[in-house]
Amino acid sequence: MKTIKYAVCAIALTTLSFGAFAAHSVTPLQAESMTKIGVVSADGATTLDGLEARLASKAAQAGASGYRISSAVGNNKMEGTAVIYK
Repeated sequence: MKTIKYAVCAIALTTLSFGAFAAHSVTPLQAESMTKIGVVSADGATTLDGLEARLASKAAQAGASGYRISSAVGNNKMEGTAVIYK
């Protein structure tokens, strides 16, 4: 029983800490007040949601607090780019 409690607690803390560092999508108006720090790209996603998740993950890995998708193309294999901001 203690093992289950510890496992649930560890999962909850991991989820909370990941959320603290995740980049989020920003609007063009919000982007105006942020500093552009680069561009990330992703490919291999099968849906737009999957592509957005990959771009958000890459933005977070690059240290960005926000991103704005600038292109998305493809049918079965999506690829796209996003401008990242801090």
